[in-house]
Amino acid sequence: MHYPPCVEIDPPGQAEYSVIWLHGLGADGNDFLPIIPELRLPEDKPLRFVFPNAPSIPVSVNNGYVMPAWYDIYGMDLLARIDVQGIERSADYLLTLVEAEINKGVRAENILLAGFSQGGVIALSAALRTDLPLAGVMALSTYLPRALVLENPTPRSIFQAHGRMDNVVPPQAARDACQRLKEMGHEVEWHEYEMAHSLCAAEVRDMREWMLRQLD
Repeated sequence: MHYPPCVEIDPPGQAEYSVIWLHGLGADGNDFLPIIPELRLPEDKPLRFVFPNAPSIPVSVNNGYVMPAWYDIYGMDLLARIDVQGIERSADYLLTLVEAEINKGVRAENILLAGFSQGGVIALSAALRTDLPLAGVMALSTYLPRALVLENPTPRSIFQAHGRMDNVVPPQAARDACQRLKEMGHEVEWHEYEMAHSLCAAEVRDMREWMLRQLD
């Protein structure tokens, strides 16, 4: 499977913190570039943003149309038949990006994973497949398929946010994921907003506060 090069935004000098942020279905690594200035993160935290690009694959729910996707989606019921192999493959790829950041001198506890929609599934899956002491995970407008076997006991700090009017990933699927993560022993900070399958200004403000706490 070919994963295109990442989009990377480096700080002046040596990065001490990293955020690896995965886009959703049909988007690319440039999708969340505009959010960087909106986060207003302090300049005294030299932080590198890494925005991976998903491979282009046929997506079953879109009649086999080839588009950037972290895994195949078979139907509108996201919790029915699941492309477990595709999710695990992309989660393993994400962990290679984590290792690359560590090799560049960033400590594991200074690395945040983030993902929107499909990307959130991969960010959560990767974090739950490693015992590295990551700073946390931002799971945005996403879910957690029960078909995934997730047995890693390493506790995670997770920021989970969802729109009450989301018609792509049902809010209840996100709430179920939140409950499952809590039952697994993870610390989940749950947020709901009056929005659809997107981000909003209040969410960005809450993300900023959470990120600052995790990277402190």
